[in-house]
Amino acid sequence: MSLDKIKILWADDEIDLLKPHILFLEQKGYEIITVNNGNSAIAKTISDKPDIVFLDENMPGISGLETLKQIKAIENDIKVVMITKSEEEYIMEDAIGSQIADYLIKPVNPNQILHSIKKLVDKSRLVNQKTNQNYQQDFQNLSMMLMGNSSFDEWKEVYNKLIYWELELGKSTDKSMNMIYESQKKEANHGFSKFIEKNYISYLNPTGDNGPVMSNNLFRRKIVPHISAEIPTFFILIDNLRLDQWRTIAPIIKEKFKILEDDQYLSILPTTTQYCRNAIFSGLLPSEIEKRFPNKWSNDEDEGGKNNFEQDFFNDMLSRLRVTGKSSYTKVTNLDGGKNMVEDIKNMFKNEINVIVYNFVDAFSHARTDVSIIKELAEDEAAYRSVTESWFKHSPLWEAMQLISEKKCKVIISTDHGSVRVDKPVKVIGDKNTNTNLRYKQGKNLSYDAKEVFEIKKPELAFLPKVNVSQAYVICKEDDFFAYPNNYNYYVKYYSNTFQHGGISMEEMIIPFVVLESR
Repeated sequence: MSLDKIKILWADDEIDLLKPHILFLEQKGYEIITVNNGNSAIAKTISDKPDIVFLDENMPGISGLETLKQIKAIENDIKVVMITKSEEEYIMEDAIGSQIADYLIKPVNPNQILHSIKKLVDKSRLVNQKTNQNYQQDFQNLSMMLMGNSSFDEWKEVYNKLIYWELELGKSTDKSMNMIYESQKKEANHGFSKFIEKNYISYLNPTGDNGPVMSNNLFRRKIVPHISAEIPTFFILIDNLRLDQWRTIAPIIKEKFKILEDDQYLSILPTTTQYCRNAIFSGLLPSEIEKRFPNKWSNDEDEGGKNNFEQDFFNDMLSRLRVTGKSSYTKVTNLDGGKNMVEDIKNMFKNEINVIVYNFVDAFSHARTDVSIIKELAEDEAAYRSVTESWFKHSPLWEAMQLISEKKCKVIISTDHGSVRVDKPVKVIGDKNTNTNLRYKQGKNLSYDAKEVFEIKKPELAFLPKVNVSQAYVICKEDDFFAYPNNYNYYVKYYSNTFQHGGISMEEMIIPFVVLESR
C-alpha cells in the first residue's frame, strides 16, 4: 500500500477542534476524510472505502461501539482505531472483542496518531525489514557453525536455527532473502550428509549410551524414564512428522499442555517406516529384528505390509526392559480408526503406557506425489506445513489430546522419520528385485556412481538384513532421488519437487522428540 493511497476516515463529534491534527497528517501525505457522527462514518465507509478509521467512542446518536460493529459488518478487515476519553474496562473489552486495530485515550497528540498509523500501515514492511536484517546478521554465525560441526548435538543446533529462520522468513511478504536461505540450507544438508557418512556406522556401535539417541534406543533412553505407576504416559508417534511441522502445530498444543522437553533424535537409515518404526518399537536394529523374529520381519522384496507386527515387537521390548505395568497399542490409519481411538481414550487412563501411532502426514506425503490436486495444496514446505496445521486442528488426534489434557498425565510426541523435497535425479540400475523407494536402493549387482551416494557394501556393519552374498545398500543424500535410465525423463518430471524419505538429510534424520504435561 503506497502512502499516496492511504485514506483515513476520522469520526469525532468535535472534529473541528482536531483541525491541527488533520493538517499535520495531510502534510505527511495522508488523505483525511472527516465526519462528526456514527451514521456518517458508516456511510463514508461504504462510499469512500477508507484504509483506516479513527473512531471516537462517545458521539451523539449511535455510539462509537455500535458504529464499530456496523463498520466491521460492512468491511471486516478494515483497521479501526478507537479513541475515547473513558478508561472504563468494559469499553476496552468491547472494543478489543470487536477486533479493533488500536486503542487511544484522549487527549491525543499528532505524534500519537502518526505512530498508530505507521504501526498499522507499515507494520508488515517493518517486520519484513527487521526479519531480513536479523537473518543477515545470523547468516555469518550459521556459516561459521557449518564449518566446525563435529557432533550430532551441534547439527541439532544448526538445524534448529535453520528451521527458526525458515518459519520467520516464511511469515514475510518480502521473499528477497528466501534464495539466500535456501542456498544456506542446501549447504547445511551437504555438510550433514558428509557428517553422517563419516559417523553413522560408529554411532550404531556406541560405548554405553555415549552416542546419539537413535530409533533403536529411543524407547529405552527417552521414554522409559517417563513411565510411572502414578500417572499414565501417552506416546504419540505421528508418522513422517518433520521438525518444521512440529513447530507449526506446537502453538495449538500449548493451549492445553506445557512443554517440558523439546528435543530431537537421530533416525536410523534407511529413513522409512519399515526400518525406523520397527526399530523404535522393538528396541532393536533391523538385522537384530530379523534374527529375533525371523517370521515377522519383512524384507523389501517380500509381499505384504512391512509393519504388521509392531505391537508384538513392542510387547517383547517391554518385557526385555522390565516394564511390567499395563499397556496399550493403537494404530490409526483412517478417519474411522481415529474416531474409535477418541472413544477409547478414557480406557487408556487405566494403563501406565499407551502408544498411539497416527498415520496422516506420511499418507498425505505419498498422496501428494500421486494426486495432482494434492500436489497443488502442498506445493512447497510452507504449504506442506499449512496443510499439516489445518489437518491437526481438525483431527481426531487433537480431539483425543484435548481429552487427555483434562487429567494429569505425561504425553510424548515423536515420529519415525521425516521427508525431504527432492530435486536432483541420480541414475541407478538394478534388477527386477530391486526395491522401488526413490531415496534408497538395495539388491545385488546395483550400478551407480559411488560419488553420488552413501554406499553400504557390507550391510551387516549397518545392522541391515542381508538376503544374498552380493547385496548392497545405496542411499541418496541431500535432495537427490534415484531414477532409472529407462524412462529417465518420465521419472525426473514426475518425481521432481515431491516429498520423499529413505535417505540422508536433516529433514529426514533430525526429528522431533517432545515431552508434554497437562496443564
